[in-house]
Amino acid sequence: MTMRRLIIAAAVILLSGCTTLQADKAPDWASMERPGLDVVTATERDLLNLPPPAGVIPAAVYGFRDLTGQYRESPNSNLSTAVSQGGGSMLIEALLQSGWFQPVEREGLQDLLTERRVARQLRDDMPGLVDARIILEGGITGYDRNLATGGFGSSYFGLAGSETYIIDRVTVSLRAVNVTNGQVLSAVTTTKTIYSYELAGGLFRFVRNQRLLEVEGGYTYNEPRFLATQDAIRAAVIHLIVRGVGQNHWRPASDEAWDTPLIQSYRRAADDRQRSAQNS
Repeated sequence: MTMRRLIIAAAVILLSGCTTLQADKAPDWASMERPGLDVVTATERDLLNLPPPAGVIPAAVYGFRDLTGQYRESPNSNLSTAVSQGGGSMLIEALLQSGWFQPVEREGLQDLLTERRVARQLRDDMPGLVDARIILEGGITGYDRNLATGGFGSSYFGLAGSETYIIDRVTVSLRAVNVTNGQVLSAVTTTKTIYSYELAGGLFRFVRNQRLLEVEGGYTYNEPRFLATQDAIRAAVIHLIVRGVGQNHWRPASDEAWDTPLIQSYRRAADDRQRSAQNS
């Protein structure tokens, strides 16, 4: 009798814990109906805190396509691609956030020209379009699934728990092309690791003859691929700016402002990669 009471008490505690977890993790439908801004990531914070340039560079983006050719895993693929198709919009936003580049409209250029023809019929002082000094090209070049998988689990007298994880990776390539002579000024490739994990637990016990108690619970988290791709593009823009300054393609407003711990960390990352490539 005592053992049975202990088992029932443990089940009640487990259920109450699962209920609390569900209450904490359950969607708040009222708040979900209100759209909001994306969360600020560490890479976005670095992008916003870059030192100012000597002059903002007009840049054109004609597209930033998904070059992976991959689709979501079955059975829930529905021919949906593995990564976002909005790379161009992500890149333009990152360029604006950096403060170093002023994107000019090229992806929807036909719509812009049509609207300018309409406006020119109403006014004569229509200014000319801004020409770009560089073109930013590239794309999402890789998406690697299941780079690493693993987990841990244990069970004892019908009480079990487990944890599993999956690691994916998205790769982004970005290059700056001189409009005057077509020279590729600089090119960078960045990667972002995507984590997914699952926690699960359960209780399986006969509390009396032909009376089975079974309790299960779990929680799964998948890092959004959209945010991971966006972060990889932001990192590519930062590395492109830092590398371009080192190659004298563009200059900061002052050398003192450029020598910050943030810039030094990105310089060290580039130097470490260069040394690793030379020593391999």
